Amino acid sequence: MKKTVFALLAAATVAVGSVATAPQANAGGGAVAAGVAGGLIGGALIGGAIANSRPAYAEPGPAYIVEEPPCHMVREKFWDGYGWRFRRIRVCD
Repeated sequence: MKKTVFALLAAATVAVGSVATAPQANAGGGAVAAGVAGGLIGGALIGGAIANSRPAYAEPGPAYIVEEPPCHMVREKFWDGYGWRFRRIRVCD
């Protein structure tokens, strides 16, 4: 229903904007005012259609989580060629 209403409003805007009136010598700003009004109406229609569209973000699908075995950190002493040093390594059961 919304799409039909927006399509009709857009068609009406185009029809009103395309009606050409003969410019008069003393009119001056009449054509400019009509163009500004048509632009405001068209912008309102397009902005309303964009605002009522569904969001671009979609919820991610379900994910399967693989549980890893419990791990812990262990301090290890090792020789690096120059002397003894300590490092922490992860050990999983």
